[in-house]
Amino acid sequence: MPRAPSTQGVEIEYVTYGPDDGPPLLLVGGLGVQIPSWSEKLVQELAGRGFRVIAYDNRDCGLSTAFDDWGPADIGKAFKQARAKETVEAPYKLEDMADDGAAVLDHLGIKQAHIVGSSNGGAIAQIFAYRHRDKTATLTSIMATSGRRGLPRPSEKANEWLGRPKNPAGTREGAMDDAIASAEVLGSPGFPRNEAALRDKAAMLYDRSFNPAGASRHLLASIASADGRVEHLAGISAPTLVIHGKEDPLVPVAAGQDLADTVAGADMLVIAGMAHDYPDAACARIASAIAANAARAG
Repeated sequence: MPRAPSTQGVEIEYVTYGPDDGPPLLLVGGLGVQIPSWSEKLVQELAGRGFRVIAYDNRDCGLSTAFDDWGPADIGKAFKQARAKETVEAPYKLEDMADDGAAVLDHLGIKQAHIVGSSNGGAIAQIFAYRHRDKTATLTSIMATSGRRGLPRPSEKANEWLGRPKNPAGTREGAMDDAIASAEVLGSPGFPRNEAALRDKAAMLYDRSFNPAGASRHLLASIASADGRVEHLAGISAPTLVIHGKEDPLVPVAAGQDLADTVAGADMLVIAGMAHDYPDAACARIASAIAANAARAG
């Protein structure tokens, strides 16, 4: 796969799907999300609607440049510093990750794209939308919070999942088992789940890249960047869509609603039975909503 140069000497791995002459659509992933982590069904639905879909590995993830010299993040310490309103030290922030997405577009010679971010990638996409206004045709933020203090917190089980080590044994089998355990916490209760497919994808992702420390640094970047984002959201001018699962235990739907209420003219789609994943049966509806929002771009 090709790579795009970005700031801090970082190189970003990316891939494209769909017609080369279609409207560009940039997928921005969340914590530790590799290119193949994205729902194949969702990518197919978007490409089938004519979009030139661009997916990339965030810095410190997949085949993009890693920050291994930094070591695993001390998340407990970071949360304490954030609660005390102290500076949280991190090798990069979400702003840098938003700039990586812009660098991919520049590398491809794309002046403007539809920006679609998921989970922590939704936060990055929000930053992209006000940091790179001229590059943002529309914004779609999926299963993401506005970052405002005082919003509902994750459920007890989701909070425990967020704080526990993923695949501590570091084995391929452990990655497969962890995918099932994660789905039990974050998976959509209103849709069928294919556990065999989950295990197969987890094995493939493990073979491609296993970097749990990088995922911890993604979370560290989110904590270090928590303050200030919400102040810019009202100034986002691109047509905006917020998509959220009604049963999301990690980012409660009220956090997405706050984003929709904050960005002027934003639309919101709440999907019953959906939690913090992409059920195949919901992907056509999600893609159609993204396409409808894209049509609002002048």
